[in-house]
Amino acid sequence: MSGGDMAKPLLGHGSIEGDPSITPAPGRTIGVLGSGDFARSLAIRLVCSGFKVVVGSRNPKRKAGLFPSAAEVTFQAEAVKKTDVIFVAVFREHYSTLCDLADVLAGKILVDVSNNTEVNHHKESNAEYLASLFPACTIVKGFNVLSAWTLQSGARDGNKQVLICSNNQEAKRTVAEIAQGMGFTPVDMGCLSSACEIENIPLRLLPAWKIPIFLALGLFLCFFTYNLIRQVIHPYIREQKNKLYKIPIEVVNTTLPCVAYVMLSLVYLPGVLAACSQLYYGTKYRPFPDWLDQWLQHRKQIGLLSFFCAALHAVYSFCLPMRRSHRYQLIETAVKQAVEKKMNIWVEEEVWRMEIYISVGIIALGLLSLLAITSLPSIANSLNWREFSFIQSTLGFVALVISTLHTLTYGWSRAFDENQYKFYLPPTYTLTLLVPCTVILAKVIFSLPCIQQRLLRIRRGWEKGRYVKFVLPSATGEYSSGETSSNV
Repeated sequence: MSGGDMAKPLLGHGSIEGDPSITPAPGRTIGVLGSGDFARSLAIRLVCSGFKVVVGSRNPKRKAGLFPSAAEVTFQAEAVKKTDVIFVAVFREHYSTLCDLADVLAGKILVDVSNNTEVNHHKESNAEYLASLFPACTIVKGFNVLSAWTLQSGARDGNKQVLICSNNQEAKRTVAEIAQGMGFTPVDMGCLSSACEIENIPLRLLPAWKIPIFLALGLFLCFFTYNLIRQVIHPYIREQKNKLYKIPIEVVNTTLPCVAYVMLSLVYLPGVLAACSQLYYGTKYRPFPDWLDQWLQHRKQIGLLSFFCAALHAVYSFCLPMRRSHRYQLIETAVKQAVEKKMNIWVEEEVWRMEIYISVGIIALGLLSLLAITSLPSIANSLNWREFSFIQSTLGFVALVISTLHTLTYGWSRAFDENQYKFYLPPTYTLTLLVPCTVILAKVIFSLPCIQQRLLRIRRGWEKGRYVKFVLPSATGEYSSGETSSNV
């Protein structure tokens, strides 16, 4: 960002001065040390939330124009004297510049909002380092997981949670009240030793997406290689035809639906395996293996990647007729028909196959879009559990069935054509049917009343082999106790 851009506040003054509804109401006075983007956004949100804000800067006259007029911009020492809660919005390497204020800061609450540039960049967290510099102060780690944009737009846009940790319960309660007053949700993360974990959170790049992304890339490479052998290498070896032009569009477009279809089935396969485990052991309290537990937790990401690949497949398919190679093939076909004097090349079966194939594919993509939209937190929070479960489970399974029909209509009778088995390799779509058909078959079996009722009982707490005490009257009229197995 250029110097001119940095000199401008992220949010215009007009949005604060021009609206009388956000005039700060009398309340707690909050100090902010720093004049960067985050400090400015923090001051704006505090002012909009009704707090009195005092900003401490080494050059207050030059920085005053960057903050809302409702905030007081003064020297750091003066700002520290006017408040007991101070947000330290400076980088770790500049903490030492505040050592001259150690006497004035004594007994005050310092909220460390800093982050590092790398995960575990230092042996100790920034908050612990700040605590070592100012032992007479109470240090609270918080607000570092929020971006400057989230602070400006408020809790209505972006993440609402504010992670807080400190060794002082009263200080945590004070900062939590400030976070609530700003419209955010404070989350107590324990003592100050948790600051390292909190500081690493903004630095992790899609931690929940690593396994699904590698899974999708692995499937893509496998199917891409398989299609490359069938569509490019085979005609070059057998017919000496150069088909390299197919790689950017045709081979990729043949690969994408395979990945999308298999990924969609992998969303529901772990649920099948979990149900099999519960039926086999007769309890829901036996923990799943770690690999299955991780698989269950990544279903959302796997489903979204499936939708992404399906959407790319739709775009690629839409662009197929635009290619120059496709136009040449159409002209070549027309010339051959003219030479052979073929007046009618209409094939009823092929017409119906393509009509059904495209129609079913559009429906499958629409259902996948619905699944993707409802997985967004903003949409999911507006649904109750039954609605969310119906969409993600029932409609998701319907999407898998329709995708299977889409694949079957694509193959039609070509699965029995020996010319389709190049290098004796079966068509790609036949390989993709293995996992989805297994899931569909398992779902059908689980829907049988005898199995469905047993699985429902297990998920309601019934356990195989659990003994239940009972009391029976004896011949003398007295009662005797006994035991029986709950699976009798």
